Amino acid sequence: MTESLKKTPLFDRHQALGARMAPFAGYQMPIQYCGIIPEHRAVRSGVGLFDLSHMGEIEVSGPGMLEFLERVTTNSVASVHTYEAQYTMMLNEDGGIIDDLVLYHLPGKAFLVVNGANVDKDFAWLSEHVPEGVALKNRSAELALVAIQGPKAEVVMSRLVSYDLSQVGFYHGAVGNVNGTAILFSRTGYTGEDGFEIYMPNELAEACWDAAMEAGQEFDVTAVGLGARDTLRLEMRYPLHGNDIDETTNPIEAGLGWTVKIDKEVPFIGHEAVAAVKQSGPSRKLAAFVMEERAIPRHGCEIQVDGKTVGTVTSGSHSPSLDKGIGLGYVAAAHAKPDSRIAIVIRGKSVPAIVIKPPFVKGTSRR
Repeated sequence: MTESLKKTPLFDRHQALGARMAPFAGYQMPIQYCGIIPEHRAVRSGVGLFDLSHMGEIEVSGPGMLEFLERVTTNSVASVHTYEAQYTMMLNEDGGIIDDLVLYHLPGKAFLVVNGANVDKDFAWLSEHVPEGVALKNRSAELALVAIQGPKAEVVMSRLVSYDLSQVGFYHGAVGNVNGTAILFSRTGYTGEDGFEIYMPNELAEACWDAAMEAGQEFDVTAVGLGARDTLRLEMRYPLHGNDIDETTNPIEAGLGWTVKIDKEVPFIGHEAVAAVKQSGPSRKLAAFVMEERAIPRHGCEIQVDGKTVGTVTSGSHSPSLDKGIGLGYVAAAHAKPDSRIAIVIRGKSVPAIVIKPPFVKGTSRR
């Protein structure tokens, strides 16, 4: 099985660091190095380095590019200026979430960063809807992605790139010289901390990784695997496609209605279905909860109220920042309000929990 899995350009670096590897999105990916909790805390307090080269990158170009993107994504593409990025969704006709993604508006083209497990599906779906005059190119196999995240991320990044980072706002990108090569980077990330994501040809990945490790030495820069990436994003209530959102969920019930522009000039695919849910109100909502006893909720656990099942946990883990169990799950809308009392069935035991207003962790460097 491992022979059929792809390797990122940084595979040798992960092995040298003693990473525990596991299959993810068709790749052999690092799950952890020194441990999920210390890696997580390094990002919250200092700086962490991630290999995200499994993510997909799809380039869109041509004279009809903007109208096409308005049609296939939910957010307002017209509001995205050159070198800005935007979090958005692609939906099916029923309003189900095909994928969540980041859209970059670059000079003469757009750049879609999609979930690694969905690259082929997303590209095929976009290809089905692409009109004449618009070109699609799947660049996923040729590009590497390295992320630098944490309160010290800007200091470390400033030692890598020849660019005034004070001019790069949240969800903005730029092209700067990294090791003498012009490379696209952005002030983005999925940790809740300040940080940057750097896109580059595969052959430059090792040099970039090594330079970042050297630049962050004084802050004890830590290599971070997918395990801590998951706990970091969960503490911020960021959804994971395949767990918290998929084609059976819509943006309104997932709490992502802010990504949906119902009134934009070019209606998006799934527009009517989402508009109907927005008007009537969702019957269920994705609730964030904290365990009131020492217990760790996991994906698939039942959520109960007064002994009756009202939903299912979609994501759950121990929060290294709170030292408590936390999770997300769809429940009937009446039970999704903050301070609602629920129970999570863990190993046959009903454990009390309370619904909170997310994020779980506040006051991060990004906020």
